[in-house]
Amino acid sequence: MQTEARSLVLSGDQFLLVTLIVNLAVAAILATMLARFKIFRAILLTERRDWPQRLVFAAGFGTPLVAGVAARILLGYDAADLTLAGAYLTGLIAGPYAGALVGLGVGAPALAAGEFGAPFFAVGCGFAGGGLREICPKEEIWKFTPFFFTRLGHSVWRVFRKLTIDWQVVLVTAPILLEVLRLSINRQFPTHGLFALQPHEWWLRVLVPVGTVMAVAIPIKIWNSARIEHRLAEQEHLLMEARVAALANQINPHFLFNTLTSISSLIRSQPETARVLIVKLSALLRRLLRSQEHFTTLREELQAVDEYLDIERVRFGPTLVVERDVDETCLDMVVPSMILQPLVENSIKHGLGRKIGEGRITLRATRANGLVRLEVEDNGVGLPQTRMEVESESGIGLRNVNERLRVIYGAPYQLKLTSQPGQGTQARIEIPEMHAPDRASA
Repeated sequence: MQTEARSLVLSGDQFLLVTLIVNLAVAAILATMLARFKIFRAILLTERRDWPQRLVFAAGFGTPLVAGVAARILLGYDAADLTLAGAYLTGLIAGPYAGALVGLGVGAPALAAGEFGAPFFAVGCGFAGGGLREICPKEEIWKFTPFFFTRLGHSVWRVFRKLTIDWQVVLVTAPILLEVLRLSINRQFPTHGLFALQPHEWWLRVLVPVGTVMAVAIPIKIWNSARIEHRLAEQEHLLMEARVAALANQINPHFLFNTLTSISSLIRSQPETARVLIVKLSALLRRLLRSQEHFTTLREELQAVDEYLDIERVRFGPTLVVERDVDETCLDMVVPSMILQPLVENSIKHGLGRKIGEGRITLRATRANGLVRLEVEDNGVGLPQTRMEVESESGIGLRNVNERLRVIYGAPYQLKLTSQPGQGTQARIEIPEMHAPDRASA
């Protein structure tokens, strides 16, 4: 039993190796936690940081580092001490003064414990990282990798051939030299000089500087991944905005062309009616020009549809009847702008245009299960299923509506058409509920 107990006790070198591994895990956890905060991610996204941002970075990153040094001193937990890597990394990301500030912070508890060289060394590490930030290209920092030796031959060849510096070699060499300096100071002044993980085996003497470089590289990789992810999401958002804008811009000329065609057919036979149509059209265009939003409330969308129907009533006279069955709670819901007008236009053009007698269009809006259902129904001539599929795929208006729904809300949200020859057609849209205060531009 005693033999088993002794076998579970780690030797000094084994314990040091475990400490190095846990040290890297602490660096990774700290970097991951900070990357989840919106204010911290915003700082990472820009290279031109003002003083408040630098102070926020120094405080956010430095406070856990100070706690780690305190844990080493009070609890004997060496793996939480990231003095060298933390100060150097802060300088590398936020500049020399932020690095020095963090170095001063992590050196304070060590100084209180009698390690008189700690604050000077930590501040020096912060200035070292910050100095490299000032002279090297900023994108090279985000490419920081401890595996530069895999292309060492290429780097040496480039230095001699083009007389250029390989910044990855410089950025990695700096923490290695700082770690060698710390180990030297610790050997000279083991009690009151400077804390360091002092190995005995030669291979551990190699691993300690490598561990320091990894403790710098891991947070940089995590933060760079967060930067890339944010930029991809931003580009996806901008792409969606562009597609929605393009689709919205497509529907306006289509509507204008159809209306002008109607006016041109009335100019000679019914000039007064044509004049009224032009006045109505100018009012509708004035509304469209005032609103540049891709989204609007259902109330505003219905007002735009009413202005369009005013134009059609002049054409059709009393034979065109419009009915509304709208739930009042739906009026302040946000919908894509110009989403109903193409459906109403389609009903008039294909449903009521060839109908003899009274034509009726019914607009409905209801809510259920977190969705807003919008319907445009007519009592026109209707279409057989094969003809309806052709119209929905080839018609600019219907295709535009369907594509905008898919881009904004996703593939499950599509325009649904049902029609019975001789009885009429119904167009139905279901979209997620979105209240007016939550509206977005795209």
